[in-house]
Amino acid sequence: MQEETTKGVVVPGLGDRFPDITVNTTHGKIHLPDDYNGKWFVLFSHPGDFTPVCTTEFIAFSKKAEKFKALNAELVGLSVDQVQSHLKWAEWINDNAGVKVPFPIIADELGILAKKLGMLHESKGTNTVRAVFIVDPKGLLRIMLYYPQEVGRNVDEVLRALYALQVSDKNKVAAPENFPNNEYLGKNMVIIPPAASEAQVEERKAAVAKGEYKMKDWWLCYREL
Repeated sequence: MQEETTKGVVVPGLGDRFPDITVNTTHGKIHLPDDYNGKWFVLFSHPGDFTPVCTTEFIAFSKKAEKFKALNAELVGLSVDQVQSHLKWAEWINDNAGVKVPFPIIADELGILAKKLGMLHESKGTNTVRAVFIVDPKGLLRIMLYYPQEVGRNVDEVLRALYALQVSDKNKVAAPENFPNNEYLGKNMVIIPPAASEAQVEERKAAVAKGEYKMKDWWLCYREL
């Protein structure tokens, strides 16, 4: 559902299509979301190049880029810095941290995409906040996360959320807290959609009796993935 900001900019919501836009990146021009049709992609913004927290995040994202690829997902970075700044910063990371940045970084110099996605906050000036957008193979926004400038993100959590989304889509189930390692239900347990009628309540109970599901109550049935 789209939401209108105080400045009148309509920001897409969960389930909406990612804005169609052509952007300049360190890998050349990219058209979003069509260039990633059939793949997931994770777009993450950072306040600025050559900043300490952002540097630690880029190192972490770069080191785990292959894990995202294993989930059929591509990484895309973004800030309002110029392409030349991105290139120099990526070079610095490679030279000083021994890590190559393998993904494109968008140079959103005019803040066009940042404005479309609500990444520019008045209190933070012209810098983009730390945002994460997970987009599915159909170009739909599935997860939107925003962090303040002073708090770095957990890349493992982005990976976990991506994996949980894929499991949910494929199996028509819900993923519990910290899936696949939920303390209450157990490892690799997924939640069956709650019953919506008396008939479904009885179906859930019958499935539990057959050993197909486990149950805390008829409204909380689950099974191993």
